[in-house]
Amino acid sequence: MNRTEALLADTLGQLLEEKPLNKITVKELVERCGVNRNTFYYHFQDIPSLLGQIVKERADELIRDHARSESLEDCIRLVIQYCCSYKKAILHIYRSVQRESFLSALDRIALYTVTEYVDYAAAGLDLRPEDKTLLIRYYKCVLIGGSLDWLDSGMRYDLLADAARLCALFEGSAERAFQNAALLGRA
Repeated sequence: MNRTEALLADTLGQLLEEKPLNKITVKELVERCGVNRNTFYYHFQDIPSLLGQIVKERADELIRDHARSESLEDCIRLVIQYCCSYKKAILHIYRSVQRESFLSALDRIALYTVTEYVDYAAAGLDLRPEDKTLLIRYYKCVLIGGSLDWLDSGMRYDLLADAARLCALFEGSAERAFQNAALLGRA
């Protein structure tokens, strides 16, 4: 993003912390930024296209800045902490017509972090590619399912504490699954 696009994105982020997406107008956005409408429309077709760009960029940043997850809890914590940092804005996006763009980014982030975790945790084990894919899909679904339940509740419970507790309860289960997959792959 160039400077103007970044200014528009930051301002939209601020507005999303204050109100739902459907209550934000281009007029309000450009007035707060101090740019004219033509400048906005030079860069973006409409507010949803700006939001789509923001979601994609933030997902790319999150993936780039957290390239390796060495535990399942790290994978979960990564997504939760990001959501908590922008709680109101994320809820406004999640409850808007732009929900698909958000869900696509959440899926991409979860897939990336879980794949990194599985690659790290299963290093040195001879897993069949289809077993590795199955395990990645399973843990990604757990991560996304928990995130969606939390979002559906309006982020009302402490998902980070729940995730830490669940990781403690299931300690070692992922590693056992990888070892079982390696054993079954040889049979």
